[in-house]
Amino acid sequence: MNMPVPEQSLGTSLARGWRGKCPACGDGSIFRAHLKVADACNKCGEEFHHHRADDFPAYIVILILGHILVPLVMFTEKNFAPPYILHVLLWPVVAVALSWVMLQPVKGVVVALQWHMGLHGFDAARKKRLG
Repeated sequence: MNMPVPEQSLGTSLARGWRGKCPACGDGSIFRAHLKVADACNKCGEEFHHHRADDFPAYIVILILGHILVPLVMFTEKNFAPPYILHVLLWPVVAVALSWVMLQPVKGVVVALQWHMGLHGFDAARKKRLG
């Protein structure tokens, strides 16, 4: 059921991955659950089962959140000097909430990047798709 797909830019693939859409057609979904990658696109049939995102999305989220949260904590401490209990109660909640929100889009980008570059099992599908 794989349909021919013209070569597209890396930005298009990554943007589709960020939105959780199939990098090939842009209509179907990469995910079947919050962080579970579907075996194939429900619209065009592009296979995703050979992705190897593993822990890389979590590492990226940690890196991004570190660059966001550390300056926020420092700014808050320097300018407002709240009691430490407020730090203890506030920042873990913020970190967990932001992690939950960011993890799916980042994982979608990693899968879309693998798809675009033809990594792992995506190479055979890419050759078939591009002719």
